[in-house]
Amino acid sequence: MLLALEVRMSSKSDVRRPIRRAVFPGQFDPITNGHLDVIHRGAALFDELIVAVGSNPDKRGLFSVDERVRMIKSLLARTGGIKVEKFSGLTVDFVTARGACAILRGIRDVSDLRHEFQLAMANRAVGNVETVFIMTGEKFALTSSSLIRQVVALGGDIRKLRGLLPALVIRRLREKRLAGDANSATNDLTQS
Repeated sequence: MLLALEVRMSSKSDVRRPIRRAVFPGQFDPITNGHLDVIHRGAALFDELIVAVGSNPDKRGLFSVDERVRMIKSLLARTGGIKVEKFSGLTVDFVTARGACAILRGIRDVSDLRHEFQLAMANRAVGNVETVFIMTGEKFALTSSSLIRQVVALGGDIRKLRGLLPALVIRRLREKRLAGDANSATNDLTQS
């Protein structure tokens, strides 16, 4: 395993240390305020945080990967130390290729913890990559992209999602609904 070693000068002295880079992977379809909460708090822990936008080939999403990347870049444009990239394949391969020291994951509840614990153990065994967990803020503990997609698929009032989603995402969901794209993209959810 070959990693490029980057260094950053400390402002207190001439001591060089490796950049602490982490990857926050997910589908982010759509990105929620809970995701943004984890991103902002995670960015404070690392020199650089890469938000890695992936796709699940078995599901048709609300937004394409490129649409998600553009929205997330727009939402995080004023936040330093964050990059947004799309990826495919194994997360550990992406993390290793970017020279990251950790995977960042948000935990909402005990059921998340069990699933994330299994993934963390696998990522350590397969790629020698550590996982750092951040507890989601309590007001976002019940928010999930899957539930948001179901609300959209079943014709729910998107405007009522204001506390859960950024205004940009709500606007894009309304545009998709008006264009007829949102219902066709989420039919897979209601039939599975």
